[in-house]
Amino acid sequence: MRMANSLKIPPRNIYARILLIDDEVNNLKVLQRMLSGAGFRYIYTAENGQKGIDMVEEVDPDILLLDIRMKGIDGFEVIRQVREKSSRDTFLPIVVLTAQQDEDTRVAALSGGARDFITKPFDLMEIIARINNLLEIRFLNREMQDQNRSLEHRVQERAGELEKTRKEVLIRLGRASEYRDNETGMHVLRIGQFAETLSRKIGLTNHECLLIAQASPLHDIGKIGIPDQILLKPGNLDEREWEIMKKHCEIGARILGGSNSELLNTAEIIALNHHEQWEGGGYPNGLKGEAIPIEARIVTLCDVLDALTSRRPHKKPWPAEKAFKQIEEQGTEWFDPHLFRNFKECLPRIKEIIEDYTDSGETYLQQVG
Repeated sequence: MRMANSLKIPPRNIYARILLIDDEVNNLKVLQRMLSGAGFRYIYTAENGQKGIDMVEEVDPDILLLDIRMKGIDGFEVIRQVREKSSRDTFLPIVVLTAQQDEDTRVAALSGGARDFITKPFDLMEIIARINNLLEIRFLNREMQDQNRSLEHRVQERAGELEKTRKEVLIRLGRASEYRDNETGMHVLRIGQFAETLSRKIGLTNHECLLIAQASPLHDIGKIGIPDQILLKPGNLDEREWEIMKKHCEIGARILGGSNSELLNTAEIIALNHHEQWEGGGYPNGLKGEAIPIEARIVTLCDVLDALTSRRPHKKPWPAEKAFKQIEEQGTEWFDPHLFRNFKECLPRIKEIIEDYTDSGETYLQQVG
């Protein structure tokens, strides 16, 4: 074997972690001495297959050199277990150093996961050259993995920013519909919080809860299409005006319909059905009971509660307890009784929401900003 001092080792390869596995201790010592003499700094040895497998976890080697014929766990089994344990690592080079020169052994080793096969007696300069080549691929692979992780992180950050922007746009769009007949637009924020609270209380999935919470602020988006003289009329609406006002449900559904977005589809369902009533008699389609989508049943109850607990030009805000009592006494036919019972049990949280989302423009900007 020739000495390898004439073969230049790339600087980063010098610091590569090399694991040697051989049940012949003398072979390990010779190979360790030669590799150290060539300039490699971190060389680890294992005197049998099992220890080698254990050291892969401990050392996290950049390259593994092993013999095939060993007592106990042989090289084939080492390769199999190492490949199984390091499946997350797409390129851990394994080099077989063996006296076995038959084609069957070579094919079995390479097909089992070895990256190279060198027979004894070997030429040290050839080993160094092959190690360097495999380490270059190893480090390039790691750089690519690092870049992929960095890109994935940036994509996740960007997705988070887009999600935040999307939520804000939906809230502001919902506020636009309220802006014409509500002083601050905080109504839509409270509705979202109420709806999420009730959705969680009745055991919907986290995904469903967030979907309803984000879609519910758009429940009255159809008001955009109602003429001012009707929407802003200070007195009671006549029959013709009331029929026009009721059209806001269908207008909202048309605005939100036809999307591939699950969120907008949910918002469409809520906008269309949030004035349906549990025992019938609602609009626009007179649905009854569970024929009314659960998303709309939730928002219907939340919408009425917020109307009762909010300040209006003609009334002061009611305490939540009084609002629930009023609903229980006069409005039970409107609402799913199961939802109503569960919503009453959320009274402490409802009070917190009312307190946190007061009708203040400054508070609104803080919430969505």
